[in-house]
Amino acid sequence: MSDLYQRTHTCSHTTYLESAMAAAKSLTAAEIQRVLEYISTQAYAQRNRVMFLLTAMAGMRVGEVAGLRVGDVRNSDGRVFTEIALTADRAKHGHARTIYVNSRLHAELAEWVESRTWYDETQPLFPTLRGPRRAFTPNTLAQHFYWLYKGAGVRGASSHSGRKTFLTSLSSQGISVFVLAELAGHRSIATTQRYITVNDDMKRRAVELV
Repeated sequence: MSDLYQRTHTCSHTTYLESAMAAAKSLTAAEIQRVLEYISTQAYAQRNRVMFLLTAMAGMRVGEVAGLRVGDVRNSDGRVFTEIALTADRAKHGHARTIYVNSRLHAELAEWVESRTWYDETQPLFPTLRGPRRAFTPNTLAQHFYWLYKGAGVRGASSHSGRKTFLTSLSSQGISVFVLAELAGHRSIATTQRYITVNDDMKRRAVELV
């Protein structure tokens, strides 16, 4: 396979993923509640709830959530971090980034970590039903999210929806696109801008400022 083909294929794949993200549905507050209520009725409710909230409240990519290990979120004395550091080899496009965890999400994450017995820090933070050392792949977790949204009756949602909701929510509260780009791990604000949904509520609030 030629270098030119590899570069072209990689570029096309990246463009496809960015287009899928940009086209993803941004969830309303009511839809988020519907997803959480549905999750609460299903098996592995606590695990699924925390995985979903990491996308919707911290803007994590599904692949990043799938790759989390116990040692990424807690130190040797069991304290859960308020920041999750992703090294370049584990982040998209090879760009290291830091995930900032707010107080509400930190409490959810800490409760999940404290609810289980961990054998070592290399275990997947969110194991599958196949065993405590079996992690989701990005693809299987994307499918998992698809069925969660479908079960909750949220039409048009995909594995990108939580992340897009995170960015849209912050944008609607006046957070600078430069800050959003940093939180999202984007190298270009143009990329971030494509992921922000402008809804009717945002437009109504905007005209009230005149």
